[in-house]
Amino acid sequence: MNIIITGSGGLVGSEAVEFFCAKGYNVIGIDNNFRKKFFGHDGCNFNNLKNLEKKFKNFKNYKIDISNIKKLEPIFKKVKNIYTIIHAAGQPAHDFSNIQPYMDFNSNALGTLNLLNCTKKYHPNASFIFVSTNKVYGDLINYSKIIDIREEELRFEGYKNNNKTSINEKMSIDQSTHSLFGVSKVYADLLCQEYSNLYNLKTGIFRCGCITGKKHNGVEQHGFMSYFIKCLKNNYDYTIYGYKGKQVRDNIHSIDLVNAFFEFIKKPKSGAVYNLGGGRNNNISILELIQIFKDKKSNIEKNILYDNKPRIGDHKWYISDNTKFINDYPNWSQKNNILNIVDEIYYNS
Repeated sequence: MNIIITGSGGLVGSEAVEFFCAKGYNVIGIDNNFRKKFFGHDGCNFNNLKNLEKKFKNFKNYKIDISNIKKLEPIFKKVKNIYTIIHAAGQPAHDFSNIQPYMDFNSNALGTLNLLNCTKKYHPNASFIFVSTNKVYGDLINYSKIIDIREEELRFEGYKNNNKTSINEKMSIDQSTHSLFGVSKVYADLLCQEYSNLYNLKTGIFRCGCITGKKHNGVEQHGFMSYFIKCLKNNYDYTIYGYKGKQVRDNIHSIDLVNAFFEFIKKPKSGAVYNLGGGRNNNISILELIQIFKDKKSNIEKNILYDNKPRIGDHKWYISDNTKFINDYPNWSQKNNILNIVDEIYYNS
């Protein structure tokens, strides 16, 4: 059986390529290394693609832009027996989207529309997985009356009825600031749901928290944990934007996410929306991450800079509630915790 994976050289895409190639599937990648255009040389994923093609004979990558329907459609028309499409391509950064809104929209929104139309036209029985984001909720979480966000010594923490809580799929996507990146992902997210409603496509929408792992090629605008460790190891300055470094993110390892995709693929649903991230057990603030490395490297704080202005639409605190996905797919569980992930990135990146 054949699987199409967009963003096949990126963190999630390359993890999925390895996973499904190892299981014997024929994997068709679609990745034109646009990440280099987004983030410069530090964002380049060419070596990932080169190594994957060298390692797996059952992997072939097409260097095309998913927003170019004339080049995308022939792949869907040519390849038979497509089992699933994993759509992991896209522009992932707040700041870049505000500077280059057309490029952001073409990558995240138009590209998703093209993929859905090709799936509907040529492979309507295939499942379709979309890697969405928690940024579809915008910054409403920062001001929500439902969740009480309290400032603590090293982090912000969210409470509901005086109990620590997390964000489920009932959180509104309205009345908030998303950044243009968040808006383009909202459009793509809703498209995937609508193509299920209108055309009965088996779409799974995964609104992820921070995705990370040793393959993560973090840059300043995207992938805070990977980028922080890169700065630490190379003695670069690291700038914290807003919230005094107490902003909290949950982190899920890319292999745990791909395993979740596999569970969905085996028993797909139509228009299913899932919040999926590290959850209550795997979350961390920037200050807490700094604390971990104080034991590994002295004087770490001399390279930490502070900008009091937070990024547009950024979350003060976000932890995913994975309950809905776990209830639907009880065989799935996370194998990697925060400390393991931090060590893996530090010693292997």
